[in-house]
Amino acid sequence: MAITARQKQLVQQSFAKVEPIAEQAAEIFYTTLFEYDPSLRPLFKNSIKSQGQKLMATLKLAVAGLDDLDKLVPVLQSLAERHVGYGVKAKDFTPVGNALLHTLKVGLGEQWNAELRQAWVDTIHIVADVMKAHAFAK
Repeated sequence: MAITARQKQLVQQSFAKVEPIAEQAAEIFYTTLFEYDPSLRPLFKNSIKSQGQKLMATLKLAVAGLDDLDKLVPVLQSLAERHVGYGVKAKDFTPVGNALLHTLKVGLGEQWNAELRQAWVDTIHIVADVMKAHAFAK
């Protein structure tokens, strides 16, 4: 479980550029997520605006946590437990990751490139792998 220092830097710098448009980014994310997989909509009981605030706060925590993955793991494990309680399945991580990538691409515009995309893909895999291993391990 690792990303390079360059990837971490790219992810953290790009997320800092998305933070000022957090509300818009969250709206793009959820619109895209429900287009990719409409069956996920019933999992969200709160307003999408409040859910978006939680999403952005969680992403901020995860992105900052890349500086110390050992400390991030228990946070992700706790998050995974809560998500299982909401009805999330292992298969749901794929559309979520894809919706996040799309959101970043839209939000970052011309700054989005292959290197940045790969840094985010690797980061998303770390987060998803830790969460799935904890929540869905047999």
